[in-house]
This record gives sequence, structure tokens and C-alpha cells, in this order.
Amino acid sequence: MTAHSEGITQIFNYEVYIIMKNKALKFSGAAILGFSAFMATGWSFFEMMVSCKNHKKLTRRKWFQLSHTKINHPRHKFEDKYEKGKAWCREQDLQDCYITSTDGLRLHAFYLPAKNPERFVLLSHGYKGSGFGDFAYTARFLHENGCSLLFIDQRCCGESEGEYITFGALEQYDVQNWAYYLARRNKNKLPIYLYGESMGAAAVLMASGHRLPSAVRGIIADCGFRSMRGQIQDMAANWFHLHWVGLLLFRLRFFCAVFAGFHMKDADTAHAMKKNRRPVLFFHGAEDTYVDPRNTKINYFLCRAPKELVIVPGARHLCSAYADPDLYRSKLSAFFEKYDGK
Repeated sequence: MTAHSEGITQIFNYEVYIIMKNKALKFSGAAILGFSAFMATGWSFFEMMVSCKNHKKLTRRKWFQLSHTKINHPRHKFEDKYEKGKAWCREQDLQDCYITSTDGLRLHAFYLPAKNPERFVLLSHGYKGSGFGDFAYTARFLHENGCSLLFIDQRCCGESEGEYITFGALEQYDVQNWAYYLARRNKNKLPIYLYGESMGAAAVLMASGHRLPSAVRGIIADCGFRSMRGQIQDMAANWFHLHWVGLLLFRLRFFCAVFAGFHMKDADTAHAMKKNRRPVLFFHGAEDTYVDPRNTKINYFLCRAPKELVIVPGARHLCSAYADPDLYRSKLSAFFEKYDGK
């Protein structure tokens, strides 16, 4: 081969190399761009559902005011009773209480002692909620019937520290710590009950699988979900009509583990329901489209402790106490009467 031919071959090979390199770069760039877009959509969902940074300065975003949240809130049909209940809570002589979580967060609660206390009731509110909101209508009834109340602020809510809501994965340990806080205040050895609504119900159910003070006589769970995975899956599919929910959950699991410091699999009631031996009173609204009533039915089925299930016809999410107050209050009173002395 002549020097001229070799030169042409080298030029040709170089041009092929440049073309292949450019194609590889374009392919890599497209792959990186596609992966970034894939992860970005998961990050947006993570930011919306889990992250709660600077929560005290933020108002609820308008784009999250979906029909599901509106029609499943007590304000939808019971605004007058709801607002009067909140006003009553704020008018009480409340005591600020604090504990430190297992991961170092300063957690806050309001304590409202009864004049002639017969029991303590720990009130565990729902997702991005507050004790004065979720328990607005029931708190007065409880207090006037011998219950000293502890309104806990879940991590990342109210006056409690935190940047992430963990759907019960870490809140269950916060509930456990608050239960021991009540036990230390319980000089007269009164019964203690853990009462949760929505995510707060899931948290108290999960906490029931851990070591608790002996004074804890029972659990009350209103509209609790069974697992974070199931609840997110329902919300993604039914609220946002998102496809490929499995891929979304994969990304969400990754972000929860890396950034929020918890595993989605730990936000699950199944293990606790099989282990718990304290009686459980389950409530759920039959028309709830925020947390599907099937969640409570599954929790009830899994529970191996003494249990009762109350499905309230016509009630939506956290509206059972409003829709049928006589039934709701009679079930609470009967539950206390049955287990106070045990």
C-alpha cells in the first residue's frame, strides 16, 4: 500500500471514529436527559407528598386542592360544627409539652387535663393535619367525659420539627415515645388510649406492635390506611390518573431512603396487627374516597386482638363522628367502659 493510500485510510478511519463518537455522545446525552426526566417526575411527586420543608411558612398549594380532598373534609358538609370544635380547642387552657424523637427532632404537643380525669387519650392527627382540626368535633366530647387529652403535633406539622412526613414509618416511634411521656405523667395509674385519625390512625396501629406502657388499654383508629405503598398507589392512580405507578413507586422509594431517611416498607400496619394484643376500635366512613374503606377492613382482618369494626353509612373521610354522632360517641363510651378497668 502506498503512502497516499495509507493517508486516505487513516483519514477515513478518523472520520468514522468522529462520527461514532458523536453518535455515542448523542446517545449518552439522550439517555442522561431521559433518565433525568424520569427521575424528575418522581422527585416532583416526592416533594408534593413527602417533603415538608419550611412547612410553617407554606400555605397549602392550590394545585393540591383536588375534589377528593375537598369532598372528604368535614368542612364540606359540617363546616359549622367543625369550626366550633376548633374554636373550643383554642379557648382551652392548654399546656405546651415537648419530647425528643429517636432521630433528634423536637416534637410538640398540647396537653389538656380534665377536671376529674378517668383516663388519658393521646390524639394522633392525620396527614399534614392538626389535632385541633382532625379532632375538633370529638375533643370536647372526650374532655367532658373524663378524658385528659394530649394533642400531639406529628413531625413536620404544627410546632414539631422535621422536614419529611413518613406516613407512619417514623411517626409510629413518635407515638410510642409520647405514650411513655403520658405514662410518666400518669401518677394515678389511669388508663391510656391511643386514638388516631387517617395517617395518625395508621401511626397508632403501627405503634401497637412495639413495646408500650402497661397502662395503654386500647387503640382507636379512624380511617387509617394499611400501608404507605398502598395509599400512594391509590392516590397516584385514582387522583392523578398516573400510569406506570410501579415505576413511580420505585422512584419514591429511592428518594425516601436517600433523602428522607426512611424506607416505605416500614410504613405498614401488617406486622403490628399480627403482633398487637391490645383491643382496637376501628371506624371508617363508607363513602371515603381519600382512604379507601378496604384499608380498615384489611387492618381489622389482620388484627389478632379483641376488635370491633364500625363502618358509618354515608360518611366520608373523618366524617363519621359528624354523620352519626350518637353512634360514634356511644361506641367510644362503650369501648372506654369495657377496657378502663382491665
